[in-house]
Amino acid sequence: MRQIFFDTETTGLNPESGDRVVDIGCVEMVNRQLTGRHLHFYLNPERDMPEEAFRVHGLSIEFLSDKPKFAQIVDEFLEFIRDAELIAHNAAFDVGFINAELKRCGKAPLHECVESVRDTLLMARDMFPGKANSLDALCRRLEVDNSNRGLHGAVKDAELLAEVFIRLTRGQDSLVIDDSASSSGEGGQLEVVAIDFSAFDLPVIAATAEELALHDKALVDLDKASGGKRIWQVPVAA
Repeated sequence: MRQIFFDTETTGLNPESGDRVVDIGCVEMVNRQLTGRHLHFYLNPERDMPEEAFRVHGLSIEFLSDKPKFAQIVDEFLEFIRDAELIAHNAAFDVGFINAELKRCGKAPLHECVESVRDTLLMARDMFPGKANSLDALCRRLEVDNSNRGLHGAVKDAELLAEVFIRLTRGQDSLVIDDSASSSGEGGQLEVVAIDFSAFDLPVIAATAEELALHDKALVDLDKASGGKRIWQVPVAA
Protein backbone atom coordinates (compact mmCIF):
# COMPACT_ATOMS: atom_id res chain seq x y z
CA MET A 1 0.00 0.00 0.00
CA ARG A 2 1.28 3.46 -0.91
CA GLN A 3 0.52 6.23 1.56
CA ILE A 4 1.38 9.93 1.49
CA PHE A 5 1.63 11.86 4.74
CA PHE A 6 0.68 15.41 4.03
CA ASP A 7 0.67 18.81 5.72
CA THR A 8 0.20 22.46 4.76
CA GLU A 9 0.91 25.86 6.22
CA THR A 10 -1.36 28.75 5.26
CA THR A 11 -1.96 32.47 5.62
CA GLY A 12 -4.97 31.85 7.87
CA LEU A 13 -7.83 29.56 8.71
CA ASN A 14 -10.41 30.07 5.95
CA PRO A 15 -9.75 29.46 2.24
CA GLU A 16 -13.20 30.85 1.42
CA SER A 17 -12.15 34.29 2.68
CA GLY A 18 -8.98 34.39 0.60
CA ASP A 19 -6.43 32.59 2.78
CA ARG A 20 -3.84 30.70 0.74
CA VAL A 21 -1.39 27.80 1.06
CA VAL A 22 2.24 28.83 1.59
CA ASP A 23 3.92 25.50 2.42
CA ILE A 24 3.19 21.91 1.29
CA GLY A 25 5.01 18.85 2.59
CA CYS A 26 4.49 15.23 1.49
CA VAL A 27 6.29 12.11 2.74
CA GLU A 28 5.91 8.72 1.06
CA MET A 29 5.43 5.38 2.81
CA VAL A 30 5.03 2.01 1.06
CA ASN A 31 3.97 -1.09 3.00
CA ARG A 32 4.58 0.74 6.31
CA GLN A 33 8.15 1.62 5.36
CA LEU A 34 9.29 5.20 4.70
CA THR A 35 10.84 5.27 1.24
CA GLY A 36 12.86 8.48 1.62
CA ARG A 37 10.84 10.17 -1.15
CA HIS A 38 9.25 13.46 -0.26
CA LEU A 39 7.87 16.53 -1.97
CA HIS A 40 8.14 20.04 -0.57
CA PHE A 41 7.17 23.47 -1.85
CA TYR A 42 7.20 26.95 -0.39
CA LEU A 43 4.59 28.97 -2.28
CA ASN A 44 3.95 32.61 -3.08
CA PRO A 45 0.41 33.22 -1.73
CA GLU A 46 -0.07 36.34 -3.87
CA ARG A 47 -1.30 38.26 -0.83
CA ASP A 48 -0.07 39.59 2.53
CA MET A 49 0.93 37.47 5.53
CA PRO A 50 -1.13 38.13 8.69
CA GLU A 51 0.91 38.43 11.86
CA GLU A 52 -1.01 35.57 13.53
CA ALA A 53 -0.03 33.15 10.76
CA PHE A 54 3.58 34.36 10.71
CA ARG A 55 3.89 33.57 14.43
CA VAL A 56 2.85 29.97 13.71
CA HIS A 57 5.16 29.10 10.82
CA GLY A 58 7.63 32.00 10.53
CA LEU A 59 7.19 32.38 6.76
CA SER A 60 7.29 36.05 5.79
CA ILE A 61 5.94 37.49 2.56
CA GLU A 62 9.49 38.71 1.81
CA PHE A 63 10.75 35.11 1.97
CA LEU A 64 7.86 33.79 -0.13
CA SER A 65 7.79 36.52 -2.77
CA ASP A 66 10.15 34.71 -5.17
CA LYS A 67 8.69 31.25 -4.60
CA PRO A 68 6.48 29.53 -7.21
CA LYS A 69 2.73 30.01 -7.24
CA PHE A 70 0.50 27.00 -6.65
CA ALA A 71 -0.51 26.88 -10.32
CA GLN A 72 3.15 26.37 -11.25
CA ILE A 73 3.60 23.24 -9.11
CA VAL A 74 0.11 21.75 -9.19
CA ASP A 75 0.85 19.08 -11.80
CA GLU A 76 3.96 17.85 -9.99
CA PHE A 77 2.04 17.77 -6.71
CA LEU A 78 -0.89 15.81 -8.15
CA GLU A 79 1.42 13.31 -9.83
CA PHE A 80 3.23 12.65 -6.55
CA ILE A 81 0.05 11.90 -4.59
CA ARG A 82 -1.88 10.17 -7.39
CA ASP A 83 -3.69 6.94 -6.39
CA ALA A 84 -2.19 6.94 -2.88
CA GLU A 85 -3.94 7.03 0.46
CA LEU A 86 -3.54 10.60 1.70
CA ILE A 87 -3.04 10.91 5.47
CA ALA A 88 -3.24 14.22 7.33
CA HIS A 89 -3.83 15.44 10.88
CA ASN A 90 -7.10 17.39 10.84
CA ALA A 91 -7.44 16.41 7.20
CA ALA A 92 -10.52 18.58 6.60
CA PHE A 93 -8.36 21.69 7.07
CA ASP A 94 -5.56 20.69 4.67
CA VAL A 95 -7.87 19.13 2.08
CA GLY A 96 -10.14 22.17 2.17
CA PHE A 97 -7.23 24.49 1.41
CA ILE A 98 -5.81 22.29 -1.35
CA ASN A 99 -9.24 21.93 -2.96
CA ALA A 100 -9.60 25.71 -2.96
CA GLU A 101 -6.22 26.02 -4.69
CA LEU A 102 -7.16 23.29 -7.19
CA LYS A 103 -10.41 25.08 -7.97
CA ARG A 104 -8.48 28.28 -8.78
CA CYS A 105 -6.43 26.26 -11.27
CA GLY A 106 -9.46 24.62 -12.85
CA LYS A 107 -8.45 21.20 -11.48
CA ALA A 108 -10.66 18.46 -10.02
CA PRO A 109 -10.82 18.10 -6.21
CA LEU A 110 -8.41 15.83 -4.35
CA HIS A 111 -10.75 12.87 -3.95
CA GLU A 112 -10.69 12.37 -7.73
CA CYS A 113 -6.90 12.00 -7.68
CA VAL A 114 -6.15 9.94 -4.56
CA GLU A 115 -7.33 6.53 -3.43
CA SER A 116 -8.70 7.84 -0.12
CA VAL A 117 -8.08 10.33 2.68
CA ARG A 118 -7.47 9.34 6.29
CA ASP A 119 -7.60 11.75 9.25
CA THR A 120 -5.27 10.88 12.12
CA LEU A 121 -6.98 13.42 14.38
CA LEU A 122 -10.22 11.42 14.18
CA MET A 123 -8.26 8.21 14.76
CA ALA A 124 -6.61 9.69 17.85
CA ARG A 125 -9.91 10.96 19.25
CA ASP A 126 -11.32 7.44 18.99
CA MET A 127 -8.27 5.93 20.69
CA PHE A 128 -7.77 8.64 23.35
CA PRO A 129 -11.20 10.18 24.05
CA GLY A 130 -11.19 13.25 26.22
CA LYS A 131 -7.42 13.79 25.88
CA ALA A 132 -5.38 16.35 23.97
CA ASN A 133 -4.77 14.96 20.47
CA SER A 134 -2.75 17.64 18.74
CA LEU A 135 0.32 16.41 16.85
CA ASP A 136 2.57 17.61 19.68
CA ALA A 137 0.41 15.84 22.28
CA LEU A 138 0.51 12.59 20.30
CA CYS A 139 4.27 12.84 19.90
CA ARG A 140 4.61 13.07 23.69
CA ARG A 141 2.13 10.27 24.36
CA LEU A 142 3.58 7.91 21.74
CA GLU A 143 7.23 8.82 22.42
CA VAL A 144 7.97 10.35 19.04
CA ASP A 145 10.89 12.78 19.25
CA ASN A 146 9.71 16.24 18.15
CA SER A 147 12.40 18.18 20.00
CA ASN A 148 13.64 19.89 16.83
CA ARG A 149 10.18 20.86 15.54
CA GLY A 150 10.30 24.52 16.59
CA LEU A 151 8.00 26.50 14.33
CA HIS A 152 5.48 24.54 12.29
CA GLY A 153 6.78 23.35 8.93
CA ALA A 154 4.92 21.16 6.46
CA VAL A 155 7.65 18.58 5.72
CA LYS A 156 8.72 18.20 9.36
CA ASP A 157 5.11 17.83 10.47
CA ALA A 158 4.46 15.23 7.74
CA GLU A 159 7.51 13.24 8.91
CA LEU A 160 6.35 13.39 12.53
CA LEU A 161 2.86 12.36 11.47
CA ALA A 162 4.26 9.27 9.72
CA GLU A 163 5.98 8.20 12.94
CA VAL A 164 2.83 8.88 14.96
CA PHE A 165 0.73 6.90 12.49
CA ILE A 166 2.99 3.84 12.76
CA ARG A 167 2.54 3.86 16.53
CA LEU A 168 -1.21 4.49 16.34
CA THR A 169 -1.72 1.55 13.99
CA ARG A 170 0.88 -0.92 15.26
CA GLY A 171 -0.79 -4.29 15.61
CA GLN A 172 -3.81 -3.42 13.46
CA ASP A 173 -2.34 -4.71 10.22
CA SER A 174 -0.22 -7.53 11.60
CA LEU A 175 0.28 -9.66 14.68
CA VAL A 176 4.01 -9.15 14.23
CA ILE A 177 5.47 -6.51 16.56
CA ASP A 178 8.44 -5.74 14.31
CA ASP A 179 7.43 -6.03 10.67
CA SER A 180 10.71 -4.78 9.23
CA ALA A 181 12.44 -6.51 6.36
CA SER A 182 14.61 -8.51 8.78
CA SER A 183 11.56 -10.45 9.95
CA SER A 184 10.47 -11.37 6.43
CA GLY A 185 11.38 -14.19 4.12
CA GLU A 186 12.36 -14.03 0.47
CA GLY A 187 10.56 -11.41 -1.57
CA GLY A 188 9.50 -9.54 1.58
CA GLN A 189 6.87 -12.16 2.41
CA LEU A 190 6.30 -12.85 6.08
CA GLU A 191 7.21 -16.38 7.09
CA VAL A 192 4.53 -17.95 9.29
CA VAL A 193 5.71 -20.87 11.40
CA ALA A 194 3.16 -23.24 12.94
CA ILE A 195 3.78 -24.02 16.61
CA ASP A 196 2.57 -27.25 18.23
CA PHE A 197 1.55 -26.13 21.72
CA SER A 198 0.94 -29.74 22.80
CA ALA A 199 4.71 -30.06 23.13
CA PHE A 200 4.76 -27.59 26.00
CA ASP A 201 4.41 -28.89 29.57
CA LEU A 202 2.55 -26.02 31.19
CA PRO A 203 2.43 -26.06 35.01
CA VAL A 204 -0.95 -26.00 36.76
CA ILE A 205 -0.91 -24.01 39.97
CA ALA A 206 -3.74 -24.91 42.33
CA ALA A 207 -5.31 -22.29 44.59
CA THR A 208 -4.52 -22.56 48.30
CA ALA A 209 -7.21 -23.07 50.93
CA GLU A 210 -6.86 -19.40 51.92
CA GLU A 211 -7.30 -18.24 48.32
CA LEU A 212 -10.36 -20.44 47.89
CA ALA A 213 -11.88 -19.00 51.07
CA LEU A 214 -11.29 -15.43 49.85
CA HIS A 215 -12.85 -16.33 46.51
CA ASP A 216 -15.95 -17.75 48.22
CA LYS A 217 -16.25 -14.61 50.35
CA ALA A 218 -16.02 -12.40 47.23
CA LEU A 219 -18.83 -14.39 45.61
CA VAL A 220 -21.00 -14.00 48.73
CA ASP A 221 -20.40 -10.24 48.67
CA LEU A 222 -21.34 -10.12 44.98
CA ASP A 223 -24.50 -12.08 45.73
CA LYS A 224 -25.51 -9.55 48.38
CA ALA A 225 -24.66 -6.55 46.19
CA SER A 226 -26.70 -7.91 43.27
CA GLY A 227 -29.73 -8.78 45.36
CA GLY A 228 -29.30 -12.52 44.90
CA LYS A 229 -28.84 -12.33 41.12
CA ARG A 230 -25.35 -13.78 41.00
CA ILE A 231 -25.06 -16.41 38.30
CA TRP A 232 -21.65 -17.87 39.15
CA GLN A 233 -21.79 -21.40 40.58
CA VAL A 234 -25.52 -21.65 39.90
CA PRO A 235 -26.21 -25.30 38.92
CA VAL A 236 -27.23 -25.68 35.29
CA ALA A 237 -30.56 -27.46 34.85
CA ALA A 238 -30.33 -30.81 33.14
